[in-house]
Amino acid sequence: MRRRSWHTLANCLLLGAAVWCAGRAQAQSPAPSTPTAAQAVAIFAGGCFWCVEADFDKLPGVISTTSGYTGGKTANPSYEEVSRHTTGHAEAVKIVFDPAKLSYRQLVDHFWHTIDPTTKDRQFCDHGTPYRTAIFALDSAQLAQAQASKAALDKVKPFKEPIVTQILLASEFYPAEDYHQDYYKKNAVRYAFYRSSCGRDARLSKLWGDLAAK
Repeated sequence: MRRRSWHTLANCLLLGAAVWCAGRAQAQSPAPSTPTAAQAVAIFAGGCFWCVEADFDKLPGVISTTSGYTGGKTANPSYEEVSRHTTGHAEAVKIVFDPAKLSYRQLVDHFWHTIDPTTKDRQFCDHGTPYRTAIFALDSAQLAQAQASKAALDKVKPFKEPIVTQILLASEFYPAEDYHQDYYKKNAVRYAFYRSSCGRDARLSKLWGDLAAK
């Protein structure tokens, strides 16, 4: 191997440090969006948070969506930590919405049709507790509305399997790294391939028929 001069090596080390720092900066979690007094927040876990963002961003009245982690015990977890299934967290999305245009109950009703609520600790091709489905209510009013929505769904659901999606009060929500935010927009081709190859839409169509979220 040809030996480099110390001057060249020093330049490479400096360049490497700069690249490493830039990578670290890119991986930092974004500042979470803060709702105003006229806005409200909902949190849902529906498997891959890229897909959950895409499914809710299209709704009129949704102001912003933030991918993140919640429901576990580890503070400020990284994607790698959550992926090791040791933090207890689920991939989830925080939705800021305008309740004058879109009610919490409407969000919950839409949520059901974006997931497979019959599978525990799994969604489509993703397996493990980080991919469980859950409704994380922010207060007792949201909890009651989510439970009422599930009770109503139990009476009319077009499948025989029981609904196993959790409904519980929310704990701390930690925004995911910046590269996860709006992934379906930033990496449209990769996202489309993932969603199709994972069988998400095919399974939703089989479960919900015409009710499946488009």
